[in-house]
Amino acid sequence: MDWNSTQNFTINIVFIILLITTILYWASFAFKDIKLLKSISKTGVITANLLLFFTLGSRWITAGYFPLSNLYESLLFLAWTLLTLQLFAEYKTNSSLIGAIVNPIVLFLNGFSSLVLPPEMQKAAPLVPALQSNWLMMHVSMMMLSYGTLIIGSLLAILFLILGRNEEIPNFQQVSFESNTSKKFQLETAEPTNESGLNENRLKLLNNIDNWSYRTIGLGFPFLTIGIISGAVWANEAWGSYWSWDPKETWALITWLTFAVYLHARITKNWQGKKAAILASSGFLIIWICYLGVNFLGTGLHSYGFLS
Repeated sequence: MDWNSTQNFTINIVFIILLITTILYWASFAFKDIKLLKSISKTGVITANLLLFFTLGSRWITAGYFPLSNLYESLLFLAWTLLTLQLFAEYKTNSSLIGAIVNPIVLFLNGFSSLVLPPEMQKAAPLVPALQSNWLMMHVSMMMLSYGTLIIGSLLAILFLILGRNEEIPNFQQVSFESNTSKKFQLETAEPTNESGLNENRLKLLNNIDNWSYRTIGLGFPFLTIGIISGAVWANEAWGSYWSWDPKETWALITWLTFAVYLHARITKNWQGKKAAILASSGFLIIWICYLGVNFLGTGLHSYGFLS
């Protein structure tokens, strides 16, 4: 069996599924009465997730190493991570809102990996000596997990700013809601309104988005910390130095500092709402600069970090 052809075919199928599910997610908000759209979307995401898992698993078996040795494999792993987190978030929130904003990102990652990267970069190749280490799985998997969770947290912050634009939003700690609805996203916009003029259900939605953004970023930050530390240990083992100010290392540090400031402001300064969302949403751009942007800006020590 030609595994390369099989894996490429599977990725193409995933792209088609993600394109359809993205359209269905958006359509489910335009046609809220058609419940079938949400069911089909969720089924499609589960199918795409399983196909990506199959692709990564088969690549691991055939190549003999954990599939995170180049940019193509890391893109697939990040796409799988985002879909897994999306399914978990949809289960916990009972809302397709997460899928509507995350699915397009996964579609972009899948399209970029299969349509933009040259075929030579998509093929599995023997590991270079620097990558023949047990730290490969630890470091890169932690970084991809952190990217996935932080991307979702930042996307929720951006969504908060979009939905709450031109609105005076009160401090959420001064707003109380009924316990039976506080943990779910409420998408209705029925009356009554509160003293600030915001619809109460709309304020519940903004409150939940703000909380989920904080929780998601709080989950991703330890992954990022572990990823950076393990990368430093691996760098010392491979290159004889814990830190070399490589572009990847520098931007990973900038990413860490950005979200560290966000969490510090939330915990010690009690920042909520728009101020916190602006800080968190800036992390969305910084993550992409760290992960993909520096790939096009120069050269560095990371073997798969730059495109020629």
